[in-house]
Amino acid sequence: MTKPKILVTGATGKTGYALVEQLRAHDWPVRAVASRIDGRSEALQKLGAEVVVADMYDPEQMYQAVCGTQRAYYLPLMRPYMIQAANAFAVAARDAGLEHVVQMSQWTSSSNHPTPMTRQTWLIDRVFRLIPRVAHTIFNPGMFADNFLRTIDFAALLGVYPVLMGTSKSAPISNDDMARCAATLLMQGPEKHAGRSYHPTGSQLLDGREMAGIVAGVVGHKVVAVDLPLVMFRKVARMQRIDPYQIALLVRYVEDNKQGTFSFEGGVTDVMRELTGKPAETFAITAARYASEPFAKQTIGNRLRALWNFAITPFYPAYDLDGYLRKLHVPVPAQTLHCMQDPQWRDAHAAQMQTSIDRSRNVVEVPNETLPHFTRA
Repeated sequence: MTKPKILVTGATGKTGYALVEQLRAHDWPVRAVASRIDGRSEALQKLGAEVVVADMYDPEQMYQAVCGTQRAYYLPLMRPYMIQAANAFAVAARDAGLEHVVQMSQWTSSSNHPTPMTRQTWLIDRVFRLIPRVAHTIFNPGMFADNFLRTIDFAALLGVYPVLMGTSKSAPISNDDMARCAATLLMQGPEKHAGRSYHPTGSQLLDGREMAGIVAGVVGHKVVAVDLPLVMFRKVARMQRIDPYQIALLVRYVEDNKQGTFSFEGGVTDVMRELTGKPAETFAITAARYASEPFAKQTIGNRLRALWNFAITPFYPAYDLDGYLRKLHVPVPAQTLHCMQDPQWRDAHAAQMQTSIDRSRNVVEVPNETLPHFTRA
């Protein structure tokens, strides 16, 4: 029997590329969407994926990309106007007759969250629900392990592990596990997963100091956890030329983490094992993969570079994130609330976690028609 062709957006990114690898390893036909032809897209072609170049904000280009595919993985753009790209995709999915879309959402998805991305994600969850004759599946991971391991070179080379979130905990999930989750949902298809929502997490609730201890075991020497003030974080991010929009979002998610959003109702699920037959990988396994990357190798050149960067960081200008967001002119609700301050968010997500416990499984079914709505008078 011919396998349905799967469209993968965000295919040159960290989770998207890993997803294409997973699907091609199981011999599924894949069409990968890229913004341009470069080394990353050529690597996708070597995996056996068909690569198409498309502007995700352009409805016609997205229609051409979707045509001829049956299932799709949708990764929302981490950009200020991601809602336009999502609507372009929704129209394309309807017009091209797509049968199933698996969408990465957020655990924080909320209509009045302080970040524009999270507010728009809440809308995308509901826009995709409304696409006629297209089955819809959500998976909404929590904190990404990638957020905690971007600075593993400091630990490997200088024995310092920056801690941004104090003593608050989360269960960080790896890019590879998110890809395994998405691949399973796409391969098993709408017959099993239409209308459902899944919350995959890492295997352990950890705070920054516990992560530092694990990283020390990985790099093979003592590592000291050091609290990193947000202003220093903004300096490091600018030095690394990370998109200021991403940093503006992450700063808000740091506050969510400190308030307990990512440890809410226990914080850990067994979704990875229930979906894929294998448990989520440990933070140590994920950290070891990052420590093996060239930037973290314990060489003289890397160590000198890390010492230089560490020395100049206090003198480097920080991102002005508030000013940056003001210039974007994104709409802001009259009242913004972090997740733990939002009764509707707490009720909906407590129910999702409790359903997992009650069913003695951590795979959560939330029919699309019961996604929480506004409470109206």
